[in-house]
Amino acid sequence: MDLLLKKIVSMFLMPLPLGVLFIVLAFILLYKHQLQKARFVLLFTVVWVFLFSYNPFVDLMLKPLESKYPTLHLAPQEMKYIYVLGHGHSTDGHQPITSQLTQTAVVRLNEGIRLYEQLQGNAKLIVSGYSGLYDPTPHALMQEKLALALGVPQAHLILRPHPRDTQEEALAAKKLLGEAPFILVTSASHMNRAMKFFASQGLAPLPAPTNHLASLAHPDYTDFFSSRALMKSHIVFHEYLGMLWQKIKGI
Repeated sequence: MDLLLKKIVSMFLMPLPLGVLFIVLAFILLYKHQLQKARFVLLFTVVWVFLFSYNPFVDLMLKPLESKYPTLHLAPQEMKYIYVLGHGHSTDGHQPITSQLTQTAVVRLNEGIRLYEQLQGNAKLIVSGYSGLYDPTPHALMQEKLALALGVPQAHLILRPHPRDTQEEALAAKKLLGEAPFILVTSASHMNRAMKFFASQGLAPLPAPTNHLASLAHPDYTDFFSSRALMKSHIVFHEYLGMLWQKIKGI
């Protein structure tokens, strides 16, 4: 119940839902003939929607989240485990496994397999994640299906199908690995929060960020009202809200 409540609350604290709420507030003010306040709220809403759907602005917010940890180009040979954090999926037997997993989940697993291949079969790949609120299949099982399809032997896969979030994934890693060194793979924007959760369990994984979305090298200043920018804004809000929640919980 606590997880569902957290998801519902965070869903409404995203840029687009908040923009809709501001518009509703403006209409309420118009209905009450508070024209000055209504005009201010409408102007604020226009600026709000513009900024959070404008790629160069969103990338400025996202880049600091993604740049704290450098890319792991080469996996140290002493590493025996690679832990790929879960993301999302939607079970549908009529679709290929690559379509059933979210793009983020596919990218994370591919990065884990890239590093696994560098270790020449001398490491185990850990995949985790529960079934979700409404899906019958654990996310770990979906990741296993993709890993097998991409050539990872069954014997080199470890599934943890019960963790519901990153904090529970850190707990699972502590129970499974103890003090053994391992590589942690997750999205670059999520790595900061993930490392804090794992550090709270006394773990110090080697970070391997992937799925970088921000690009300041070649910004497109004409990219107004972009759905991609709104998606990245959602990630920014989600991560900063998560970091705030970590501070509240003392993590």
